Parts: sequence; C-alpha cells; structure tokens
Amino acid sequence: MNKKKKEGEGMKKENVHAKHKKSLAERFWEQKYLFLLLLPALVWVILICYAPMTGLYMSFINYTPQGNGYFADMANSQFVGLDWFKYFFSTDFTKIMRNTLATSLLTLLFSFPLPIILALCLNEVRNQKAKKFVQTASYIPYFISWVIAANIFLTFLSSDGVINNLLKFLGLTDESILFFQKGPYFWWIIAIANAWKVLGYNAIIYMAAISGISQDMYEAADVDGATRMQKILHITLPALKPTIMILLILAIGGVLNTGYEQQLLMSNDSILNYSDVLDTYAYRYGLKNGMYSYGTAVGFFKSAVSFILVISANALSKKFSDDNTALF
Repeated sequence: MNKKKKEGEGMKKENVHAKHKKSLAERFWEQKYLFLLLLPALVWVILICYAPMTGLYMSFINYTPQGNGYFADMANSQFVGLDWFKYFFSTDFTKIMRNTLATSLLTLLFSFPLPIILALCLNEVRNQKAKKFVQTASYIPYFISWVIAANIFLTFLSSDGVINNLLKFLGLTDESILFFQKGPYFWWIIAIANAWKVLGYNAIIYMAAISGISQDMYEAADVDGATRMQKILHITLPALKPTIMILLILAIGGVLNTGYEQQLLMSNDSILNYSDVLDTYAYRYGLKNGMYSYGTAVGFFKSAVSFILVISANALSKKFSDDNTALF
C-alpha cells in the first residue's frame, strides 16, 4: 500500500511539473539578456561562415564574371550540373589526392603522437624552470608565420645549409642533397614542418588535461610502489583517453586540410607533381587561371569528404570506445 501511495504521489508530482513546464518562448524571454549577448557571435557566424556558402552554387554552373554583380552573374551563368566534378575526376584527381593524402597522413603520423609524448615528459619534469623553458620554446613556433618558418626550412635544407653540412661531417654523404629538388622528400619536409609548428600548442591541451587528474590516484599508486612508467601507463594515459579521442576525430576530419601556405612557399616547378595538393590546386585554377567554377568544385569536394570523415570517425569512436567518447 505504501509503495502504491508513493507511486501515486510521484505521478502527481510529474503531472504538476508537466503543467508548469515553461514554453520555449517563456524560457527565451527569461534568458533574453543571455541571448542578447550571444547575438553578435551569431551574426558573425552567419555572415562569415554560412553566407559565403551560397558561392558553392558556383561549382554547378559555368561562372564567368560579366560586371553585373556577383549574384546577377551567377543567375545568368549556364548550369552544367556535375560537369566540373567529372572533369576533376578524369584529369588530375589521382595525382592531387596522392599528394594530399601522403602529406596529410605523414603530418598526422608526426603531429598527433608527439604532443602527447611531450606533455607526458613535461609532466614528469620536476625542475620548474627547465619545464617552463621547454614548454615556451616548443610553443614559440606556433606564433611564427609560415613565411618565416618556410625560410627557416629552406635555409637549413639548402645545399650549403646546416643539415647538409652535418651529414657531410658525419660521413653520411659526400655531396649535398638537393632536398627541394626531390619530390618524395617534399612530403616528409612538409609533415615535419607542420608537426614542429603545432607541437607546443597541442601539448598545452594535453598538459591542461593532465592537470585535471586527481593527485589522490598518484598518491595511492606511490603507496602501492608503482614506478613512474606504471603511473603513466595506468593513470595518466587512461585519463587522457577522452581528450586524445576528441582530437583524433578532429584530426581525421581535417586530414585533407594540408594547408597551402607551406606548399606555395617551399615548393617549386621541378617538384610540382609532388607538392600540388587540393588547396594549392584550387587556388591555381580558381584564382590564378580564372576557372572560378572549377576551383569551387575542387574546394566543395574537399569539404564534403572532410565532413564524411568527421561523421565516420565520430561513429567509430562511439562504437568502439568504452566511455562513448565522441563529439556529438
């Protein structure tokens, strides 16, 4: 009887709560000042991120500027459907995708695990001055523009640069290696440059996650006689797993975003067959050659594939991760 009475009281409370549940308009009005603060950011996202997406229509037409205005020229252009995509797939698709994936996967190979290793190493450093120095030194390249960073690599890897002189000193080569004249070398150079530039920035994210781990777990491990390596393997890394999975999903989604500044600054005509990626290809044909619709089609293809990769990586993370770590 008491159980039924409690259940009845619970049902009444739920009904009362349902009756007093506020509508969306009422909740919006109560929090109107918060939404007002959100308004500038919302306007920025619409104008900067979504409004330009109307230009994607250009990839389905034969767009030619006629001086009548952007939208008028698009409306008067011939509709060609998927012809620009078919043209891309039948011409340079294989070469461009090879270069893009090679550069991206090598970049992922270096830039994803290295920040984790650096963060774990810094966490074990007890000398605070040395720790801050290494952290600052690794973070500085993130603020250096690609113009300066590219010149650093061009200077170091030149025929009379530091790397060639070091290789000769060690007796590993008798002649200077022309790093920027050999196509396959370029993929590795770009991957190392990308990893070097973001190493310190990505390590800070993992350092922040490590700082949130309860010290009681480490103290309990000390009582049990755990070594430093055992604490890293059984406490630190498992605690970092959600952060690692989220960043991995984002990295997989951006696997086609190899950038174009570094390619444009360090590439040359002799290795164009190895340095040309989706971004530089779209730039060359879309802006330099005036094939606006073709460049838009290439960019649209890259964005569509990146979106599919993010969704797929997120679904796989949900399926195989024990803690159901995912973006959405």
